[in-house]
Amino acid sequence: IVKDLPLDSPLLSEEENQSSKIILDTCSSDKRFLVLDGQALAYVPVDFDTIDDYLAKQSKLRRKDLRKKLKKKAELEIKEEATGAYFNQPELLDQMYALYLNVYEQSKYHFDKLSFAFFKDILTSQNNGVVFLYFSQSKLIGYNICFVHNNNLIDKYVGFSYPEARDFNLYFISWFVNLEYAIKHNLKNYVAGWTDPEVKAYLGASFTLTKHAVFIRNSILRKILTPF
Repeated sequence: IVKDLPLDSPLLSEEENQSSKIILDTCSSDKRFLVLDGQALAYVPVDFDTIDDYLAKQSKLRRKDLRKKLKKKAELEIKEEATGAYFNQPELLDQMYALYLNVYEQSKYHFDKLSFAFFKDILTSQNNGVVFLYFSQSKLIGYNICFVHNNNLIDKYVGFSYPEARDFNLYFISWFVNLEYAIKHNLKNYVAGWTDPEVKAYLGASFTLTKHAVFIRNSILRKILTPF
């Protein structure tokens, strides 16, 4: 499987998009591959100076709803920590992995289940990562693990405690905390990932499309599946 091939992505250079097109054209010309639509990648161009400027682009009703949801932010303690030494805390790592599993188990779509060792490695390494941690009454109720790459803030992994995350509108609050970070550091885009496209569209995201190329070795199975 050649997964998530970008299609003229505004997040990539002309050379990178051309490389993707060559791969896609090569797979398309090989009849043993099925080329399928992938998920749309959500992103926000950071072409605004404040959150108020960003909200001003939304409809009046949506702006009112988002401001209402953001009021819960005042009840939270929010920490911003770089990946590295701070996360050499066994108890904190256990808590964060448990919150990741919460999200994994309630998710509509399941991809690979990431291991504790993987989380420990990315959190304790110095790798341009930044983690936003959300606390309610000193209890960790959620986090976002992001990475700064090519002047973009890339949102990769989340963990939530339920029902607290929903009670505090943590999904929405974390979106705006990430945008604030991108503004502060003069980043070009906030890249929010593939999942929950309806919610991300509501929050004002743009989308760039992807393709998958799937190679089916069994010729009989390939003939059966191709029409679908």
